Formats: sequence, C-alpha cells, structure tokens
Amino acid sequence: MDNGRFSIPPWEPRALARVGSIFGTVLVFFISYLLRVNFVIPLFLVCIFAYLKKFFSRNYSLLNLSLLFVIIFVISYFVIQEGLPIFCIPFTVIPMLSAILFEELGLSLLITLASSVSIAYLVGDIGAGLLFLISGFLSIILSRGARKRVTIIRAGFIVGLAQVIALFFIDHFRIGYPQRYLMFVLNGIVSGVIVIGILPIFEYLFRTVTNISLLELADFSQPLLQRMVLEAPGTYHHSLVVGNLSEAACTAVGANALLARIGAYYHDIGKLQKPQYFSENQEVKNSKHDTLSPTMSKLVIMNHVNEGLELAKKYRLNPRLIDFIQRHHGTSLVYYFYRRALESLEEDQEVREEGFRYPGPKPNTKETAVVLLADSVEAATKALKEPTPTDIKDVVHKIINNKFIDRQLDECDLTLKDLEKISAVFIRILSGIYHARITYPEGSASSK
Repeated sequence: MDNGRFSIPPWEPRALARVGSIFGTVLVFFISYLLRVNFVIPLFLVCIFAYLKKFFSRNYSLLNLSLLFVIIFVISYFVIQEGLPIFCIPFTVIPMLSAILFEELGLSLLITLASSVSIAYLVGDIGAGLLFLISGFLSIILSRGARKRVTIIRAGFIVGLAQVIALFFIDHFRIGYPQRYLMFVLNGIVSGVIVIGILPIFEYLFRTVTNISLLELADFSQPLLQRMVLEAPGTYHHSLVVGNLSEAACTAVGANALLARIGAYYHDIGKLQKPQYFSENQEVKNSKHDTLSPTMSKLVIMNHVNEGLELAKKYRLNPRLIDFIQRHHGTSLVYYFYRRALESLEEDQEVREEGFRYPGPKPNTKETAVVLLADSVEAATKALKEPTPTDIKDVVHKIINNKFIDRQLDECDLTLKDLEKISAVFIRILSGIYHARITYPEGSASSK
C-alpha cells in the first residue's frame, strides 16, 4: 500500500517473466548436460522460445514454456534408454496442455514443433518425429478451448486413431505388428487422462485459469456467489447483467468471452463486507450515505476494491480473476461524492480530485477493460427513470467516451473500432433488458 493506493509488487509481471526466462534457459541447458544431449537441441529450443517471447502478445515466461518441454523430453529420453517402444511416450500431453493453458494457437504449434523435432533427434528416426508432429497438431485443434473434461478424452481417442493412420502410411501400407496400432490408440486415450489429472497443477504453477476451471467457478454453489445471493442480492443481479454484457462484447471483439463473464461475476465481491452502502442493495428512500460526509462515503465506496482483494485471497481465487476485482474501476473518479464534496465546500477548504479517484491499476487486457465499461454502463442505465432506446444509446456512448477521455483504456489493446462494436452490443442488450412495457387494461391478464 502507498498512501492508501494499491500498488503492484515490483516483480509482477514483466520482471518475474524475465527472471523466469533466465531460469528456463538454465534449466534447458542443465537437463541437456545431465542427459548428455548435444547442445544443438537446447540452442534450437532457446531460439524457438525467444521467437515466442518477441512475437506473441503476452509476457510468456521461458521457465513455463521450457518446463513443458523438459517434462516430455526427460520422459522420452528414459523411454528410449530403457529400450521401450515409442508408443510408450505420451507425447500429446504437451500439445494438449499448451492448447488448454495458453490462448495463442501459434504458441502451441511452435511448442509442438520444438518437442517433435527434439524427440525425433533422440529416437534417430524422422518418421517418429513426423508421427508426433501430426498427432500434436491434431490434438491442439481438438482440445483448444475445451470446456469439458470429456472433450479432452475424446480428443485423445481421435488422436490415437490419427496416429494409427499416420503409422500405416509411414509403414508403406504394411501392418507388420498389429499390436502397435492398438497401443497407439491407447496412447492417445492415456494422454488425455494424464492431461485431466495434471491440469490443475499447471494452472497453479503458471498462474492462469482454463475454461474448465472457469465453468466450475461459474457454478452458483460456489461459496462467494452463494453469499452474494443471500447478503447482497442487488450486487448479485448487477454482476449477472455485467457478465452477460461482457461476454457478448468480448465475443464481438475476439476476446476471451468466458473469462470476462466469470470475472464479472466476481468483480464486486468486496461489496459483501458492507452491502447496505451500495445503491443496488439499498431501499429507495433510505441511504446509509445520508448521514455520512462525502469524504467518508468515498472511503466506504472505494474500499470495496481492497476488501474484494482480501476476500479473493481468503477464498484463493485465481490471479486472473483477481485482476477483474483490482482493475474494474481503474483510476476512475467517484464522481457523485466528488460533486457532493464540492457543493459542501467552505471557503477555507480544498477538495482535490485525486483524493476521489480509485487506486487502480487500469485495465491491461481486453477482458478487464470490457468489464470496466460494462460495469459503468449497466449502473448508469439502471439509474435512468424511464429508459428509452434513445436514452440508453446516449448513456452508453457518453460512458464509453468519458472512460476513453479519462484515459482508463490506455493500457489495454482495445481499438476505436472495438469500442464501436462494444457500444453496439451494450445498446442492443440493455435496450432488451430495460425496454418500456405497455400498460395493460386493469383486470387483464398477461404473462408478458
């Protein structure tokens, strides 16, 4: 904490990625030395990983990437040293893991290429490398974005069949040892089972979250969501609407829609500490802020971010979801209480705008930026007394323009074209939610 403002630890995330890259490079060369492998292979891998870090958007740690490779490389080395057949190598585990853990298709393909070339070198058979390359590429396509565990098992089975077909071609259409073909099918299925078993470990190590875990967090039997239903029903409903808005907007701009929706569900959990101080949980005629000074009200409202971070730590939420809690207001101004402070200002007093701004940091991904916009837009639209399509359109454009002018979107990669798409989605959905209803004659019955 610095003057009441939450600051990111100095080792996160770029510095930590650099340290991880150094350790990753050392790890690759050290394992190669222990296994007495020619240093051409680790040099090749380091070149591949350097390319990944330079040309892919996120700060991937070389330690994470090299760890995936080292696992399959070491397993392959000992399988070969023991004279076991190559179908004992669960090669497709690495392509599947990289496809599920990372959001970049090209990244997964390059990791698979590096692994298959390296194993081909160990085996001394280019045909084996080609077999692994084909099965790896197919497993990436089948398991990428998987939302159910059965999808991974099915991908493993299909990959096993593909390995059989590829082996048939490599053997020049001759079936020499039929049991090999059965073993390759089992290899694919076993690889899928292994991925399911070790996936939570890698989510923890890589500080990321997969679609499978996100859907588990979306289950409303989760303790935090259950508490919101019971203790802060207005915040709960608000979070649901923000989640729907965010999911649709992220789909429109090519971002991770599921991550945005689940992040929106948890972004306001800090309001559980003092739910009655937030408008969505208050009675219309009574407000807790009526008896508080603007400065005190500001502190209560702004503190829900820090209280949300404490709850997230207590309930061990994934760091990717904590980002939504921490960044969903950026450094925005608590405008209502800032205006109240100005109105009650006396001659010898001074009100500084900086004191009425959230501590930040600002959103640094498309998903967190979309949730910030959806959060503000939904609250402003709900505040309209008699919302019409024109009023909703004006509010959406005004909110997004103000956030842009206030530089809340400076650290994310949303373009102006993306903002146009987002505003169109918001207008369409909010107009459907808050549309005006016709007045039915007294005594008539209607289900609409």
